[in-house]
Amino acid sequence: MRIWSVHPKYLDAKGLIALWRETLLAKHVLAGKTRGYKNHPQLDRFKACKDPLNAINFYLAVVHREAENRGYHFNRKKIDWKFRRTKIKVTDGQMTYELRHLKKKLKVRDKEKLKEIAGIKDFSAHPIFKVVEGKIEPWEVIAP
Repeated sequence: MRIWSVHPKYLDAKGLIALWRETLLAKHVLAGKTRGYKNHPQLDRFKACKDPLNAINFYLAVVHREAENRGYHFNRKKIDWKFRRTKIKVTDGQMTYELRHLKKKLKVRDKEKLKEIAGIKDFSAHPIFKVVEGKIEPWEVIAP
């Protein structure tokens, strides 16, 4: 499961679809509707929120908006649209790690998308995240 801190606009089609599905799974986990993934480290930052389901609905809404901008039709009924905007901190070290990880994936999966984002110097985070100084997040499982 990867719930990206970077804005979904940087993801390729496969990445965006996977993010949608994985975040819906995360929502089910946070709602107690599944047995698996309960202790997945990617969920720690949502679990730490005052209202984890509110946060995950906000996160999903941004992913949904990006999908619509690209002409995809994700099921909007999967989101509780009564969410309140919220903020979760993410470190700049985490953002840097995710960007490297994403570029490795794009090198294999979508060279055109990689070219599109290659020259960007100042990457945006998903709007739920406030970027703060720091190292890679402790919940991150570092790929070799």
